[in-house]
Amino acid sequence: MTDTAPTAIPPASQVTLADGRVEIAPGSPQPSGPFANEDLLPVPVEKRTWTTYNFSALWVGMAHNTASWTLASGLIAVGMDWKQAVFTIALANVIVLVPMLLTGHAGPKYGIPFPVFARASFGVRGANLPAVVRALVACGWFGIQTWIGGEAIYFLAGKLIGNGWSDAGKIGGYAWTMWLSFAIFWAIQVAIIYRGMETIRRFENWAAPFVLVGAIVMLIWMSNKAGGFGPLLDQPSKLGWGGDFWKLFWPSLMGMIGFWSTLSLNIPDFTRYGKSQKAQTWGQALGLPTTMTLFALLSVLVTSGSQAVYGETIWDPVQLAAKTDNVVGLLFALVTVLVATLSVNIAANLVSPAFDFSNIAPRKISFRAGALVTCVLGVVIMPWKLYSDPQGYIFTWLGLVGGLLGTVAGILIADYWILRRGKLDLTDLYRSGGRYWYESGWNWRAVAAFVTGGVLAVGGASFKPLIDGRPIPALEPLADYGWAVGLGTSTVVYLGLMLLRGRREEELV
Repeated sequence: MTDTAPTAIPPASQVTLADGRVEIAPGSPQPSGPFANEDLLPVPVEKRTWTTYNFSALWVGMAHNTASWTLASGLIAVGMDWKQAVFTIALANVIVLVPMLLTGHAGPKYGIPFPVFARASFGVRGANLPAVVRALVACGWFGIQTWIGGEAIYFLAGKLIGNGWSDAGKIGGYAWTMWLSFAIFWAIQVAIIYRGMETIRRFENWAAPFVLVGAIVMLIWMSNKAGGFGPLLDQPSKLGWGGDFWKLFWPSLMGMIGFWSTLSLNIPDFTRYGKSQKAQTWGQALGLPTTMTLFALLSVLVTSGSQAVYGETIWDPVQLAAKTDNVVGLLFALVTVLVATLSVNIAANLVSPAFDFSNIAPRKISFRAGALVTCVLGVVIMPWKLYSDPQGYIFTWLGLVGGLLGTVAGILIADYWILRRGKLDLTDLYRSGGRYWYESGWNWRAVAAFVTGGVLAVGGASFKPLIDGRPIPALEPLADYGWAVGLGTSTVVYLGLMLLRGRREEELV
């Protein structure tokens, strides 16, 4: 029997409910052994309770954050006007919603997290490859967001305490009080994640509206400083709508897609708690493109206002908020930044790698242990260097991330939707010797598709400011389209290799 076509699932191992959701059959033992633990097992149907509002609130909480703000304001900093920046971000989020919904489908249907979902295509052991790649990306994001949160604490304390805090002695180019602020914010997140997924859900529910109100307040403040909304809207593009704009548009679009390409992979980590497919589909469709576009609009208008008021583009909202002399306004702005950063960092950058690292050694690494590994690596990766430059932040960091993760998304979507028609065997996802074991637990076809897509997607990219030059200069023409190149290439290569495998097995029968 080949593994490239949908097959009948043994009735003794799982049961399909009337609404299409699947769980381990009553009376059947839960998967066990070296590839299972409590955090990776399918969520029982009665515990899949997240509604459309929960998913929408999750996205509002994740979209309304400082990194999203700098994503949009960074486009202003490199020459776009507010209309061009909002257009770029809106289009990117409509595009990335498609793989988000396709990979998210397996969550409410089977109750499984991303690393277990990846076992169907990469193999029970091979799933560690995309899981670790995704986890390391999350570590980078966790570090960047934690630096932003620490920065907010640093500026807030400086305004309240005075120059003794702000002008403290420097270590590694930053005041030691900045490093202390970074450590404090790091510890707050560790405390929250240790309380589990239900605490995260409740936190997202109230954080989402709070952050939106804070962004609107900042817009009103900036418009008052500028003398109305006119100066915010009148800042001209440095690029026009000609060749200079389109030359910047494509790498920017791929960077914007790359921003959420992480979640387009591990969204099953959240949708596995979904009450229905309708809940996750409508929740994401209502929550992602709409809120990202609205937040981008607020961001670019405020950043345009900073050009008019201060004569320079201040793309970092923490530095912008620190310019006010109103203590109450400063407190509100920086508390908003803290809540926003906590919201996205815990949901997007701690939950996923916690599951991913747990998947490496399920019997030894729990969800909480995986989260702690993420927190440590998020410091080791030196996020202050990644965040220091909008050019490197958007084009190097986000471009490379998008290219690699688009490659994984293509494999997952091709396997789940085209080859398997959405049908999985829950028990085999957790055991050796089953249909997802392939060769010693690895599906080399998925690995080959990942490597091929990854090389084409990022091989010609500029790695500045990380390193000088391009690894494969001949691939430079593809670099501006990394996410699309990675997704398209891996899809075609994976399907070709898997169909060829099927024919060969049929010839041997």
